[in-house]
Amino acid sequence: MSETETVKSQDTPFEGGPMDGRVLPVLLGPTGHPPKTYRIPVPDPDDGPPTVYVYRRVPRGHSRRLGLVQGWKYAYDPEDTSGGRPRLPWSKPHPRPSGNSEDTHG
Repeated sequence: MSETETVKSQDTPFEGGPMDGRVLPVLLGPTGHPPKTYRIPVPDPDDGPPTVYVYRRVPRGHSRRLGLVQGWKYAYDPEDTSGGRPRLPWSKPHPRPSGNSEDTHG
């Protein structure tokens, strides 16, 4: 293996949040698609924990005849609760914070 393949990337637009309107080269996975989530850590100026902006991959458009995805873009997801962990089919669901008064029994 003296020659290695070059890493492929694709210019992907970002919508919403602090990256709105920017286009960045995003590395493609083994399937030729960009990752489902893109996390951007921003360091805190006061040496606190970094702020992480989360973007989700969404279709850029679909073809007319077959409805195939024509490309990808990233949409800002301020409500991300995954905590950076991958969701596996056999994983337990994450507990959701309950804000309903119906959940309290008394």
